[in-house]
Amino acid sequence: MLLRDVLGVKGRAVHAITPDATLDDVVTELVRLNIGSLLVRETPSGAVIGIITERDVLRAQASHRGSLEELRVAMFLTSELITVQPEDDTTEAMRLMTAHRVRHLPVIQGDELFGLVSIGDLVKAHHDELERANLDMLNYIQGGASSAIIPAGQ
Repeated sequence: MLLRDVLGVKGRAVHAITPDATLDDVVTELVRLNIGSLLVRETPSGAVIGIITERDVLRAQASHRGSLEELRVAMFLTSELITVQPEDDTTEAMRLMTAHRVRHLPVIQGDELFGLVSIGDLVKAHHDELERANLDMLNYIQGGASSAIIPAGQ
């Protein structure tokens, strides 16, 4: 399955924050949106300059023992992004996530942001694909009959 297909189901909306925002702002947005990362952009529609994740916030809190209101995104964002393209396969995206120990990948088409996939999105896509394959196999075995399970002896 291609990442384009995953984003076709999930949607392409991506949430972002600016580098001058505080980590308290990040936590507020992550909780409000029930997500694990925000892309960092100079302006709401500007170029992506990095990503800030739940892990980044935890690392910042552990190393700077202060109020999250005093810590700026610019100090803790990850600027060296691992990215993928819409035509990449989900298996390749999962391989990259595993190799680089990341949970979110920006999907870039040319110079433009196409979307963002998380490990949860990819696990769901693989699960759905396996469910479809299992149903197809069951239908094949049953000779194209309904996928309803018929109790033994009937």
